[in-house]
Amino acid sequence: MKSVVSLEGACLKFGQRTLWEDLDLEIRPGEFFAVLGPNGSGKTSFLKVLLGLQKLHSGKASLGGRPVERGSSLIGYIPQQKSFPQDTPMRARDLVALGVDGHRWGVRLSAGRTNRRVDQLLELVGASDYAKVPVGQLSGGEQQRLRVAQALATDPQVLLCDEPLLSLDLHHQQAVSALINKQSREHNSAVVFVTHEINPIIDYVDRVLYLAGGRFRVGTPEEVMTTEVLSDLYGTQVEVIHANGRIVVVGLPDATTHHHAEADALAGEAA
Repeated sequence: MKSVVSLEGACLKFGQRTLWEDLDLEIRPGEFFAVLGPNGSGKTSFLKVLLGLQKLHSGKASLGGRPVERGSSLIGYIPQQKSFPQDTPMRARDLVALGVDGHRWGVRLSAGRTNRRVDQLLELVGASDYAKVPVGQLSGGEQQRLRVAQALATDPQVLLCDEPLLSLDLHHQQAVSALINKQSREHNSAVVFVTHEINPIIDYVDRVLYLAGGRFRVGTPEEVMTTEVLSDLYGTQVEVIHANGRIVVVGLPDATTHHHAEADALAGEAA
């Protein structure tokens, strides 16, 4: 099957620090692909490359056989969960509508068609009951369902998810993960799911890209999430324990010192 995401000899650096290099990767339609690693390892940078917001230091990145570009219609994007202020007046259905025709200027010429599509998306993510409620009055999990609906508005070939489960309780983590997996399986969308915790999506993941210390490994969860592989990536002893269908990683070194440096660099590149 022809890949929908392709990286060839990809290298990304910030100053003297290499996030990853010599990355060759093909992601197929319908594949649920997880990107893991500590803060500062380049997970969000990986998504920004595919979004056309971050240039590679060297190598190539393509979507659907064409070079990556900003605003690609092939992509749907689910950002990290961030709550709206309580006094935000925008209704739930209006937020979803931005994903349907928010890229168009002027007065809506097909309001009926847009409304029907919004209704379909709200039903798809289980948000019909609060369609007319201001988003600021909704819970974090409810808001994130709306972001999923917005990202699915164009039936994307590639669904990019940047830590979409952060700050959600277990129930909403499971619900949002299931919605994303449904898009992958039923609509053959490739899912690129950035996360620091694989367990909420462990039942869905086909392959993993694990980034750490300027190095990486790609493979199935069974191939990558092992004591041997993670110890080699981190350059120190890391224990991986499999219990009751969950993966517990013990002894990870603290990599948070690089997090703010990467975030600041990304902000500068995107400006």
